[in-house]
Amino acid sequence: MSWNFKTWYRHRILENESIPDDLWRETVARLRFLRGLSRVELKRLRECATLFLHAKQINGAHGLIITGEMHVMIAVQACVLILNLDLDYYDGWVEIIVYPGEFIRDYEYADEDGVVHRGREPLSGESWLGGPVILSWEDAAVAEAETKPDAGYNVVIHEFAHKLDMLNGDANGFPPLHADMSQQAWSETFSKAYADFCLNVDADEPTVIDPYAAESPAEFFAVMSEAFFETPLVVKLHFSAVYEQLALFYRQEPAQRWIQS
Repeated sequence: MSWNFKTWYRHRILENESIPDDLWRETVARLRFLRGLSRVELKRLRECATLFLHAKQINGAHGLIITGEMHVMIAVQACVLILNLDLDYYDGWVEIIVYPGEFIRDYEYADEDGVVHRGREPLSGESWLGGPVILSWEDAAVAEAETKPDAGYNVVIHEFAHKLDMLNGDANGFPPLHADMSQQAWSETFSKAYADFCLNVDADEPTVIDPYAAESPAEFFAVMSEAFFETPLVVKLHFSAVYEQLALFYRQEPAQRWIQS
């Protein structure tokens, strides 16, 4: 799609499918991590969410009916990651599946003797390479709470961070970087922070982000992305080098927004 046609096409969508004013204001008011965004940034976020909803299908599972409010709530949280990037970052897949609460995934694994075992585990979210994003609405709705039980927790941001990580293959905590970023700096920064974090978790020391980040480099990146938007001052204080890399990647400074808001 040429740049001129894409621009014209997106303009037509924005003219005809814009998120209603009342629904937009309500959504922004409910998501506390959006506080501090400028009027220009909010306008761009609204446009991105509108285009996102045109391009993606959000379907309920297990009888869940997806309301207009839920559509916008999911779209806005997904699009805050690409606020200063482009909707093209979410190309190559279409569907978001939303369950009322946690859903069960069946999986297989082989032990040290090569014996294959089958298991089941409850999940609040999942992202498939080239496939859908799957969310628990019960967990996704937590983002709108004024006082959340888990500071920094945001399952929508988490799963869409995985989608960005998957742009160059399986999620591994190393998404495709911008041309002005250093792959060496990213690798060294995240490798050291991840190793130190795993040592803290193994020692049962308290952590300022979700200990689930110790599961793998991919989960470390996704959890850090959650905290980068939800509790940016914490990330900047305790993981300053990681914060700087994420600020370069997302092209945003949420800590500065929080200070000014």
